[in-house]
Amino acid sequence: MAQKVILVDDLDHSEGDDVARREFQLLNRTFAIDLSDATQQRLSEALAFIETVLESSREVKQASRSKKAADVSPRLQGHTLTDVREWAREQGLDVPLRGKVADEVIEQFIAARSDANSTQSASEGQEGGEAGDGNPGT
Repeated sequence: MAQKVILVDDLDHSEGDDVARREFQLLNRTFAIDLSDATQQRLSEALAFIETVLESSREVKQASRSKKAADVSPRLQGHTLTDVREWAREQGLDVPLRGKVADEVIEQFIAARSDANSTQSASEGQEGGEAGDGNPGT
């Protein structure tokens, strides 16, 4: 027994002898769709237009998810801000559970811990005067 396959245009749902599987590429991906000659012509024109638009456009990078601030101060080596908070609480100092730890607390931690070597020298912190000390620096 013979069977007849009738292809239907996937876009306009027309039947015809000219309906065939058509492949096209878009954005480095290959797609397949059943189209008549007329619909294929419309698709080709649309793809040509899109190609022109893409050639005149620039890609916008997706914004990356912001990462939580690392729990490491650049002034600390081998220690985290969690270490500083724990030490500060043991010393009776008031420190926030999250967020920025006061520079003075970090400096006290560094001074108290011989293994918390500061990566910036004392002279770097003094250059141009300390922020907010009222001295313009010399």
